[in-house]
Amino acid sequence: MSFSEDVAKGLSGEQKKLPSKYFYDADGDRLFQEIMKMPEYYLTNSEYEIFSTKAEAILKAMGVNSGAFNLVEFGAGDGFKTKVLIERMLELEAQLTYAPIDISKDVLDQLEENFLERFPGLNINPQNADYFEALERLGSVSDLPKLVLFIGSSIGNFSRDQSIDFLKTLNTKLRKGDKLLIGFDLRKNPKIILDAYNDREGITKAFNLNLLKRINRELGGKFDVEAFDHYPLYDPEAGLAKSYIVSLKEQDVYIESCQKTFHFGAGEAIHTEISRKFSVAEIEEIAEKSGFVVTEHFFDCRHYYVNTLIELV
Repeated sequence: MSFSEDVAKGLSGEQKKLPSKYFYDADGDRLFQEIMKMPEYYLTNSEYEIFSTKAEAILKAMGVNSGAFNLVEFGAGDGFKTKVLIERMLELEAQLTYAPIDISKDVLDQLEENFLERFPGLNINPQNADYFEALERLGSVSDLPKLVLFIGSSIGNFSRDQSIDFLKTLNTKLRKGDKLLIGFDLRKNPKIILDAYNDREGITKAFNLNLLKRINRELGGKFDVEAFDHYPLYDPEAGLAKSYIVSLKEQDVYIESCQKTFHFGAGEAIHTEISRKFSVAEIEEIAEKSGFVVTEHFFDCRHYYVNTLIELV
């Protein structure tokens, strides 16, 4: 469905919701890069530490030795953490071609420029496409083994069943010898988790509310953004962080592209995102149910986060 159709459907339901994929326009990309630099957002530093200190172990676990391979990244963003991993791999004389995949062409263009400046000899093949479409395209032009990166705890944006369905589909696109490195945010002190989605500077709030600004800009929405607020919560029993946009008063909002007025009650919430947190047992169960086997876990020093290497059974 189109942006307009998704908005119309999401705001017409009994529980209003908007897909999180629409966070990422040019302003959303910039705000998310600011989020990743926040002291409260421990996920970035945890994964950065793993890539900085364990690249050699990751390469060894991949089993590529001195052979060439494709490094494929889903949702590459600005490649901040991946840059560290690639730098270590190149120091170890790995023969890699980097294929970053992202739905945002703006961020891909910036990534390519920055990476070629940092690594002038790097083979880079950006893909502005759907994950599976890009992976199939890459598979048709290269028989080299692939290491697919799905990092940043992006898998946490799926429900349990969606995670398994996603990995099952990915399983059908990979070949024997290909491997997948997934970033999982681990269960921990609930306060640490909640602070990551409710920073004191209000950057996460701006990121969430930018979704309403995007509807105004692109769809002719009439949202008074000041009449809405950002509200996060974390359920430690379910291991689930949720983000909402909450209406601060009773109001009606017209959206031109939808040709419809939407009513919001005072305190009514629009669900925008989930972020699941995992135990190691949950990770291994998801891998098994998806037709993969866990090769190795790579933890940060505080065990806040893990990058798990899995392969086809």
